[in-house]
Amino acid sequence: MAHKTVAAGALIRDPAGRILFVVPNYKPHLDLPGGIVEPGEPPSAACRREVLEELGLDRPAGRLLVVDWTPGRGPWSDQVQFVFDGGVLDPGSDLRPAEDELTGLRWAPLDTADIRASLRRRLSLALTAIDTGTVIHAEMGHRYA
Repeated sequence: MAHKTVAAGALIRDPAGRILFVVPNYKPHLDLPGGIVEPGEPPSAACRREVLEELGLDRPAGRLLVVDWTPGRGPWSDQVQFVFDGGVLDPGSDLRPAEDELTGLRWAPLDTADIRASLRRRLSLALTAIDTGTVIHAEMGHRYA
């Protein structure tokens, strides 16, 4: 039987439109706050749990913005990734990065963030979804029909 990893992340912005990224200690690029959905756990609950674990911020996931399939790479199998609206947050908010998996946090505009190309495309779609009030289906960060 086929196995796909399911992940969920929160797109959190500041009033200037910058995006909050985490700096993982286990991969070379910035990423969204979020992580793997546990068996039997809804993606929105996983998003909330991961944001609490990674940032010390307890807030429910907002509306779904993007569902994106990505192929396997390195040690990871192919994934279905859910991006939820994490809302707008003041950059001076008291965030506590999880020291066991993060080396820090970074606010950055999408166009200059040190992220994988597929994540840049996914986040561009997520910002479009916010602007249009839609949910976007994507594969490898490209809108699917």
